Amino acid sequence: MSLSDLAIRHATPKQKPFKLSDTEGLFLDVRPTGKKIWRLKYYFLGNERLYTIGNYPSINLVKAREKRDELKSVIAEGKNPSEIKAEQKRLVIFHNAQTFQIVAEEWHNRKLDTWTKAYGRTILYRLQMNVFPCFGHKRISTITVQDIIHCLHKIEDRNAYDLTKRVLHIIGQVLRYAVITGRAERDVTPDLRGALKRHKSGHYACISPEEIPDFLKALNSNNARLYRQTVLAIRLLMLTFVRTKELIEATWDEFDFDRKIWTIPPERMKMRRQHEVPLSRQVIEILQDLKNMFPTRQYILPSIINSKKPISNNTILKALESMGYKGRMTGHGFRALAMSTIKENFDYRHEVIDRQLAHLPSNRVDQAYDRAQFMPQRIQMMQDWADFVDSR
Repeated sequence: MSLSDLAIRHATPKQKPFKLSDTEGLFLDVRPTGKKIWRLKYYFLGNERLYTIGNYPSINLVKAREKRDELKSVIAEGKNPSEIKAEQKRLVIFHNAQTFQIVAEEWHNRKLDTWTKAYGRTILYRLQMNVFPCFGHKRISTITVQDIIHCLHKIEDRNAYDLTKRVLHIIGQVLRYAVITGRAERDVTPDLRGALKRHKSGHYACISPEEIPDFLKALNSNNARLYRQTVLAIRLLMLTFVRTKELIEATWDEFDFDRKIWTIPPERMKMRRQHEVPLSRQVIEILQDLKNMFPTRQYILPSIINSKKPISNNTILKALESMGYKGRMTGHGFRALAMSTIKENFDYRHEVIDRQLAHLPSNRVDQAYDRAQFMPQRIQMMQDWADFVDSR
């Protein structure tokens, strides 16, 4: 006998649960608390099962019967509705747990094998310092353009415009990974086009060739009372004009004093290509001084605080500021100084200087065909440059 709305409304709780049966396995479970729950009794693979449809009166008799018919159709297809419901519940729990931070850390771990250790640390640090505090706790599928803008504006407020672009790029990569792994619908970062402040990036501060004598005088007099190691580091940077990070992370096993070549491995180079630096007589003398100072250290410029690590990336910049060159000279500026001075004072082809700066040809076709290293010319050029600096 089928149920009626009147019978359901007048069903009063008892000391023990009882059932009000409808048809085809549908019944109302009346609890001692007064709660009324629609359930369906069905058989699957010969076993009796129960499926909870929902509470009365939010689900009335008509809706309960409609749901019963839907479930019967599912069963007729050979599917267990309880298992489907459990899987849907697991998916909801899973997706609710997929916060931006969890997905970002998973993406980061999967990419580590393709990055250098230093780059991997940098990416994670940028996420931890700039992104996670803003919306790391939010479910990644709910991240909005407004969430990202709010995060990026905080970075812009620090005048870190280049970092703002880099962080946006990282966020986009994480969101695209979430899309690929089924945890987000789309990457919303393209919608931010034009939303960030326009900022014209300038060149690294660099003294002019005419200022080299005064700079060397300030360095040699050492009125700034720099550590001897720091003075030698600045001279090495000036004479080799490599990138600051390439110098401070250099280890003794990279140097071949017989061939007078410093080989920087690909993983430490910006363009991920091995780079060779010819060692002038002056550079070899500086390296010998450093070896005498730190005969058992791995790094040629070990940290004073922790000898197992190299000096800080800011050591040289802070030293230049102490010398009175704040805003006038940077570690990277030595590259521009060497390039402009060599072009003005020596007769070397532009390609020779470019190879020594570890620059690649501007287009891929040239990169593929122009593999000349100009090593004999570079060896002579590096010695000419060191002699030029010595003569100032």
